[in-house]
Amino acid sequence: MTIHFGTDGWRAVISDTFTFTNLRLVAQAIADAAASPDWNRLPARSAGSVKKEMVVGFDTRFLSDRYAVEVARVLAANGYAVHLAQADAPTPAISFMVRHLKAMGGVMITASHNAPRYNGIKLKSSYGGSALPEQCRRVEIYLSDNEARGRGPNLMDFDQATESKKIRRFNPIPAYHEHLRTLIDFDAIAAKPPRVVVDSMYGSGRGQIKTILQGTGCEVFEVRGEMNPGFGGVHPEPIACNLGALAGAIAAGHGELGVATDGDGDRSGAMDGRGQFVDPHRIMALALRYLVEKRGWRGKVVKTVSTTQMINRLAAKYGLEVLETPVGFNYIADYMLKDDVLIGGEESGGMSFRGHIPEGDGVLFGLLLIEMVAVCREPLDVLVADLLREAGPALYERRDLRLVHPVSKAEITKKLVENPPASLGGVKVGKVQTLDGVKYLLEDESWLLIRPSGTEPVLRVYAEGRDEKMVKALLLFGEKVAQEAM
Repeated sequence: MTIHFGTDGWRAVISDTFTFTNLRLVAQAIADAAASPDWNRLPARSAGSVKKEMVVGFDTRFLSDRYAVEVARVLAANGYAVHLAQADAPTPAISFMVRHLKAMGGVMITASHNAPRYNGIKLKSSYGGSALPEQCRRVEIYLSDNEARGRGPNLMDFDQATESKKIRRFNPIPAYHEHLRTLIDFDAIAAKPPRVVVDSMYGSGRGQIKTILQGTGCEVFEVRGEMNPGFGGVHPEPIACNLGALAGAIAAGHGELGVATDGDGDRSGAMDGRGQFVDPHRIMALALRYLVEKRGWRGKVVKTVSTTQMINRLAAKYGLEVLETPVGFNYIADYMLKDDVLIGGEESGGMSFRGHIPEGDGVLFGLLLIEMVAVCREPLDVLVADLLREAGPALYERRDLRLVHPVSKAEITKKLVENPPASLGGVKVGKVQTLDGVKYLLEDESWLLIRPSGTEPVLRVYAEGRDEKMVKALLLFGEKVAQEAM
């Protein structure tokens, strides 16, 4: 059996590789790895003393609740006290509870924004964020070793485990909401409550924003908030092409602002009162401007290499340091745990800010947008237009170009670095970066990032330009690279 943990765990097709049998084997490897002496000896992400406890949560996918029970049974059989969520919950709520309860770690059953046929495991460490790469590798080592020795999982009867309190059902939401109330100004929202449409995309963020806004005077109309493991046939990723239900509800007059969360609630997207999509680049830039100008916050700004240059322009205006990381929130988390970080985020919609766990939280950023509109007393489209006047223009597009066969990431990166174009779209290439893939930064601060996938025959192309013509020119160059690679 070949199971690889990526930056945030393991995902596979249900009933193909993601089976109860394989899941129990993975849970046993997690139990073994977490019991190893150096599991929590991680200076960069130290969380202090922790207890031999694990938190287990799950999303709304097919069989996620059953899978969570199986993981809990294996962990309990290995001597862990297990806190098992009563119902589906957002990933950031489970991650927060790992830190809140001082547990050794957590397991979230989810495939996040992936298609309905997938399920998976997100592995969490004691600090309330994604497990370190070395922790994930340790799980893989135990998985391989157990298989080689023919060692199956320890398994405890569920009823026996609950009767003996080795598995305790719990509700993570009250403590999570109490924490969110320390981060969001609900009094400010109540002073000028906007009418909001929330699109939970049938994910485990459902009901979260609507519930916590009760008592603020906000009229909240939620779409796709019921249980639907098939996600209505739409990928639960909050990008423009998947948010027709949100656009329809806004057009029908149900709200002046729309916020969306993905399948497990750790990513966010938004729409203004005209039904125009507001992507994570603009959400993060708006949040940075708001936290500095309205809250008076200062600190380091952390963004992935694929995130808008508007962040850099705003940070320069405020005299703030920008730290750029490879793609993946775990790199942002490293800085959040050791530095004074004001805000961190990535282009996929995972964002967090000071005082919160080192993990993306779509519920938190949906609430921050609502606070922003209330405090600024301007609709979202006006705030975006003002942002673009100040830090733009900036138009962004991403394409995942599928190749006929896998290509060598090292070879294609070497070629792009050794033979960079002199100019793109008529603008000179000013800098070549190799932090993650190859990034061409143009003299007008437009940029093109080309990242070959290390696991599948895909070339990821990201482009941001000052106008549509430039974005098209950048993407065209990316397509040429893909054709040459084939």
